[in-house]
Amino acid sequence: MKLIVGLGNYGNEYKNTRHNIGFRFIDSYFSNQNIIWKNKFKGLYCEKTINGEKIIFLKPQTYMNLSGESVILFSKYYKIKPEEILIISDDLALPLGTYRLRSQGSSGGHNGLKNIEEYLRTNKYNRLRIGINSELRNTMDQISFVLSKFSLEEEKKLIELEPIVNNIIDDYANKSFDIVMNKYNRRK
Repeated sequence: MKLIVGLGNYGNEYKNTRHNIGFRFIDSYFSNQNIIWKNKFKGLYCEKTINGEKIIFLKPQTYMNLSGESVILFSKYYKIKPEEILIISDDLALPLGTYRLRSQGSSGGHNGLKNIEEYLRTNKYNRLRIGINSELRNTMDQISFVLSKFSLEEEKKLIELEPIVNNIIDDYANKSFDIVMNKYNRRK
């Protein structure tokens, strides 16, 4: 069993913002499927079996900076080790429409990842960081930028990325993360 977590802030005012890119790509993965989200342990979750592997998908319903509260509750209840968790989050350092897979590392200043590391007591969990940086970054402070919505042109780049992220999720279900990283980090 594995856990895939899309990070974001709950509430309509945060929908389609840069910081909610984890929610967006989880929702995109299920866009053509009839999925019922359940509420448990401070998060919305669903279960899916992919090629025989049970996967729990989670969208924490805490604010971003408290994402670890929900992640640790699911991790403990389902006995999922940190190395069996994939976190999908925004990355301010990466250009919009790009991504990076990592099996460990620093939070890079991302408060959601910092909080997850505090609760898991390790930085050895898998992550798919999706770039949100654009020319707009220089026109506003960091908080305003990550809470801003994407332009139509930016949306096109994200839509182009959706099939790749969907494939990453499918491969993550049944392959070692090293294989997934080698396959997709080279494609960029």
